Amino acid sequence: MGFDGSSITGFNAIEESDMIAMPDASTFAILPWRPEAQGVGRMFCDVLTPERAPYEGDPRHVLRRALERARSMGYDTFNVGPELEYFLFKDKNGTEVLDEGGYFDLTTLDAGSDVRRETVIALEQLGIHVEYSHHEVGPSQHEVDMRYADALKMADDCMTYRITVKEYAMKYGWHATFMPKPLFGENGSGMHTHMSLFREGRNAFFDADDPYFLSDTGKAFIAGQLKHAREISSIFAQWVNSYKRLVPGYEAPVYVAWSRRNRSALVRVPLYHPGKEQATRMELRCPDPACNPYLTFAALLQAGLEGIEKGYELPEPMEKNLYHLSPDERKRLGIEQLPETLGEAIELTAESELVLRTLGEHMFNRFVEIKRQEWEDYRVQVTQWELDRYLPVL
Repeated sequence: MGFDGSSITGFNAIEESDMIAMPDASTFAILPWRPEAQGVGRMFCDVLTPERAPYEGDPRHVLRRALERARSMGYDTFNVGPELEYFLFKDKNGTEVLDEGGYFDLTTLDAGSDVRRETVIALEQLGIHVEYSHHEVGPSQHEVDMRYADALKMADDCMTYRITVKEYAMKYGWHATFMPKPLFGENGSGMHTHMSLFREGRNAFFDADDPYFLSDTGKAFIAGQLKHAREISSIFAQWVNSYKRLVPGYEAPVYVAWSRRNRSALVRVPLYHPGKEQATRMELRCPDPACNPYLTFAALLQAGLEGIEKGYELPEPMEKNLYHLSPDERKRLGIEQLPETLGEAIELTAESELVLRTLGEHMFNRFVEIKRQEWEDYRVQVTQWELDRYLPVL
């Protein structure tokens, strides 16, 4: 199907705007929220140029390229298991919560449990296997966890998940949002992302003889993500609002370190259970659910592969609460921090050779340009906070 690409943010200019949407038949699914009679099916499409070549501005193509690099290094599967959190509000015009429930609450406090159940059933009908669903820490905050899958399927599933959550909220007259930090003083919504590489059906991260049960491959992969975390931050946390979530004191990690139990570190390696070698994985805790999953999984995979290819050394794990360390102590331990604003993040990305290779030149340049503009638009706003604080006294 031909379409005009010039109307899509980040795509080509008007003079070279003809694009082709090529359906990927393996993604066909019936939409459960449409009537059964005269129902509606949907498919994901790859974007091609009129010459039928993959279009370099297509995020699915960016992820395919990253997976191709993994395959060329002998890894046939990159499994991803993201945990997307979201809030349910009374309507889209404000942040009035539906309940005061807390973590795992399943009481009358949790006004969203029925809509969450319907959402889970719909996801199963769409071919997405759901492992858990529960109330999250914040009021009116929820999480539905999808079972891990190959990265491309999982990126598609993330898109399906977000629209399904929104459709079922709307059915109740509510508004679901994946905005990273809609409520001041409450936990934001994260997308903790579990990752593992497989070679011929075996988990490449597992080593029975290592004290952490992590192979050299697993260690180098984690080291790659830690080393490049700051420069890919604008991809896994891609909005001005993302950096309101990435602040010390909530559950969102900001310090570049890894651990096994410590949830204040950027990367956690869940404890190994005997007989569960295949489940050996790393969990990156900084992405948020409003990111582009194709670009995020591609950037994370490329950073990990860089670590494997160049033999990055994994530092010792940090098992102490990093929020309780003073800035001097963190400096002495060599612990870096994620960027504090989108403005800082995008300038780090603009210098990143890894992100340039991951996105390709066209998308890299447009991404940096659009994000700089977003930061500029935000920077010049006069906020209610400033008026409340300064107007009476200055």
